[in-house]
Amino acid sequence: MPSVLCVGETMVQVTPTRGGRISTDTDFRLVAGGAESNVASMLAKLGVHSAWVGALGSDPFGDIILSSLQQDGVDTSFVKVVDAKKTAVYFKDVLPDSTKVFYYRESSAMSFAGPELLDSARSQTWDIIHMSGITPALSSSCESLTREVIAGKGLGSALKSFDINYRPSLWTEGKAAPLLQEIANQCDIVFVGLDEAAELWGAQSVKDVREVLPDPGWLVVKDSENLATELNAKGTFAKPATGGDIVEKVGAGDAFAAGWLAGFLDDQSADTRLQMGHIMAAQVLKSYSDTANPPSPSGLARALGSEISQ
Repeated sequence: MPSVLCVGETMVQVTPTRGGRISTDTDFRLVAGGAESNVASMLAKLGVHSAWVGALGSDPFGDIILSSLQQDGVDTSFVKVVDAKKTAVYFKDVLPDSTKVFYYRESSAMSFAGPELLDSARSQTWDIIHMSGITPALSSSCESLTREVIAGKGLGSALKSFDINYRPSLWTEGKAAPLLQEIANQCDIVFVGLDEAAELWGAQSVKDVREVLPDPGWLVVKDSENLATELNAKGTFAKPATGGDIVEKVGAGDAFAAGWLAGFLDDQSADTRLQMGHIMAAQVLKSYSDTANPPSPSGLARALGSEISQ
């Protein structure tokens, strides 16, 4: 069975059970939330063996994360639990036309992690190792961790997957654009939003993005809920997004990456990979959670129609 290792920080997501603004009357649910573990959870629900590795504090919040991910079928056996360090949390405030996210992650256990975090995972064989641009922004040690993954020392021939996932508030001015460009160009698979590329590098089109990121074998450029384009050695392939209701958008990009990666591991065509990404993103867009269950196997087959390879 194909296997994917997802590396990065996971926090406890505190979100209103029924959506809406945070207030004294709000009921909350606490689950795992983080770009890389979101991908791991969605991959597991699609039947891919996925593991998440990160650092957690020895506290109830770390326990919630482990339990949440294990319930989704994610392998958490490589996670490092650190005494005297804390697990990060974040809150979602769901507004009528947008969602504000409030992060409390400073000095979290993950921010102290470095290349040693990978030690226990080196004993396994991985088809893909997935990270995001959030991790190198957390600290200098996390930047070293990212570079260790990219270098692939002791990680075999695993393909490197990287979601730009630009978070301006995490970066010092002027650092993000050159560093994310450097890292992405050392990866095999890269996901980037057209809006992110515009903000980081002034890229206004898919062609512009390819000029900035010429080296990835598979470059996937997402234009919000409109269109996704894959560029690879065989050409350029584009798929419009799946329509549907949008409750809130947080986590949709991670779901897209999971759907695309699942299709890639199943040796599906570019069109099918993109469609699987859209289908998974649509599931999250109609949910208040950062992850969601995929359609049933028969429902997924119907949604893909004749595109799926035989």
